[in-house]
Amino acid sequence: MRKMLCVIGLLAVAIMLAGGRGGMLAQEGPYKFVKEIPVGGEGGWDYASVDSAAKRLYVTHATKVVVIDTEKDAVVGEIGPTPGIHGFAIAPELGKGFASAGGENKAAIVDLKTLQITSKVDTGANPDAIFYEPTRQEVYTFNGRDNSSTVFDAKTGTVVATIKLSGKPEFAQEDAKAGRIYNNIEDKSEIAVIDVKTHAVVATWPLAPGEEPSGLAIDLAHHRLFSGCGGNNMMVMMDSTNGKVLGHVPIGPGVDANNYDPVTNYAFASSGGDGTVTIAQATSPTDFRVVQTLKTQVGSRTMTLDPRTHKIYLAAAQYETPATPPQPGQRVRRTMVPGSFKVLVYGMTNPPKGDRN
Repeated sequence: MRKMLCVIGLLAVAIMLAGGRGGMLAQEGPYKFVKEIPVGGEGGWDYASVDSAAKRLYVTHATKVVVIDTEKDAVVGEIGPTPGIHGFAIAPELGKGFASAGGENKAAIVDLKTLQITSKVDTGANPDAIFYEPTRQEVYTFNGRDNSSTVFDAKTGTVVATIKLSGKPEFAQEDAKAGRIYNNIEDKSEIAVIDVKTHAVVATWPLAPGEEPSGLAIDLAHHRLFSGCGGNNMMVMMDSTNGKVLGHVPIGPGVDANNYDPVTNYAFASSGGDGTVTIAQATSPTDFRVVQTLKTQVGSRTMTLDPRTHKIYLAAAQYETPATPPQPGQRVRRTMVPGSFKVLVYGMTNPPKGDRN
């Protein structure tokens, strides 16, 4: 994913103008603001992930993973130290979690009951996205500085393969029935297709017209991939069986996460540059359209979805006003207000029947 709290020109001013509670800016549509969960602490953030059955939300923050109870909407623990933390993958059947610690080129294996790190695995340089593959019970780290993926056994931590990739990897998704993992290659604007049995790249598919993909989501029932492309601000819908681009919709700048809800058929793209979540729907293989541009908070670029409640969660913080207004084109380093880190929660106005929690 894009670097934690990256420097974006003029963003500091936009943040202060947006200000306030994210939900107060929400446009009409299926989603609305629900609440803020205060977290506090210092430092940036990256991926978030949900264990829907356990009712837990994991948010990577600074050098740790923050654990939130999604029923109480409260912080209940943390996991660390994980220097340079990026992502957190979950293996519920093993009672394990896996954190990519980019600052030390390792993946941490975590006991989900105790929230303690039990061991660490050496990976390639700067493991970023991390993904658990349940069929073979293997973990993939996607290493941003050496264009590779490290694959290790989830039970033992033994490295079983190193996969060379064509460029800088971002997020990944899997179609278990097809035996394939799909991985965005940001600097090549393509998707790498990995065979889970052979640990080999068996295809690369261009995302044109999409450029510089980051977040990735999958619709298993209809064999579609949704890739958030930050280079030209669009979400691309691709056929996951053959790599054909089926359509695309415009999104905000600074996209870093995508999700898909199989019940509502909504695809989500969260963009930190303007503080929006684009919610789109595919009603046919070629009809892909935006149903809502949800206003959140500038800087809230990472997101996850709870498929049980259909709620989405975004990390956010407040930022100080720069001492002097930036000049046009000038880059400004954002300064976080101490202790302002939080999670924004959005839910459906009329959730599907039986899913109103």
